[in-house]
Amino acid sequence: MSRPSLTRFAWLSIAAALVTILLKTWAWYVTGSVGLLSDALESIVNLIGGVMALAMLTIAQRPADEDHAFGHGKAEYFSSGVEGSLILMAAASIGFTSFQRLMHPQPLEQPGLGLAVALVASAINLAVALVLQRVGRERRSITLEANAQHLLTDVWTSVGVLVGVGLVVLTGWNPLDPIVGLLVAANIVWTGSDIVRRSVAGLMDAALPAADLASVKRVLDGYRTDKVEFHALWTRQSGARKFISFHVLVPGKWSVHRGHELLEKIERDIAAVLPDTSVFTHLEALEDPASWEDDRLDRERGCASKLPPLRITPRSTIKSD
Repeated sequence: MSRPSLTRFAWLSIAAALVTILLKTWAWYVTGSVGLLSDALESIVNLIGGVMALAMLTIAQRPADEDHAFGHGKAEYFSSGVEGSLILMAAASIGFTSFQRLMHPQPLEQPGLGLAVALVASAINLAVALVLQRVGRERRSITLEANAQHLLTDVWTSVGVLVGVGLVVLTGWNPLDPIVGLLVAANIVWTGSDIVRRSVAGLMDAALPAADLASVKRVLDGYRTDKVEFHALWTRQSGARKFISFHVLVPGKWSVHRGHELLEKIERDIAAVLPDTSVFTHLEALEDPASWEDDRLDRERGCASKLPPLRITPRSTIKSD
């Protein structure tokens, strides 16, 4: 699957949002349920998020150019950040509406029809969310993952609403509907906050996840001997693309050709375990004290911390030599 093909999944999300907006708005109209209204409002946020995802995926797939040497992958974080913020705004709106209805309960009309329509809309969201989640994980797209997580939240929201409306029908106690709406708002806040946190981490050039760092370390450990050492490991992720930089220390008497061959092998092995990765290496003399000087200076600047014998940074930036 090519990277540009991801935009068709954004179109799928947009189509699902349009259909569910119509279904849930109708369900709210015929029942008067504030829970179903909250569901419809969140679907509007889904639509905005889908449009934003389409725009940012289109930008992110552009190739690197003179002004963006590392590509445009960070555009995905803007999409997920905006969607997370919209989710929080929707939660505030749902919470306010639910509180108002809790203060002034109203009976529901035609709850059976509303439940049926909401159930159909939830099934659509669930199917689309599972597709986006699978593709997002496979293609390492935070935009699609955020969109999928939002849709799954919408599904759980709908489940809560269905339970609330059903309990009202069974018990006749109308305040149950807005109470469920408040619980839904709290759940949405949790999801929105997590999406925003991940987006900010990406924009702040956070290091690769621990699992990816462990994969890199295993590759380097396979080459480490008394004549080959590594330090100054820096990593970051930009959308689906990963960036890794480190120094390779070998005996100073090695020829440039021999050292270069080693670097090529290491870079290929890392790319094999971490696809869509750009690897930057720098060759240094093992016995030269100056080779370790940049390591000390980096620590003094606060750019990294050292974990003997391999340095892994909790936060890092790309450095090319």
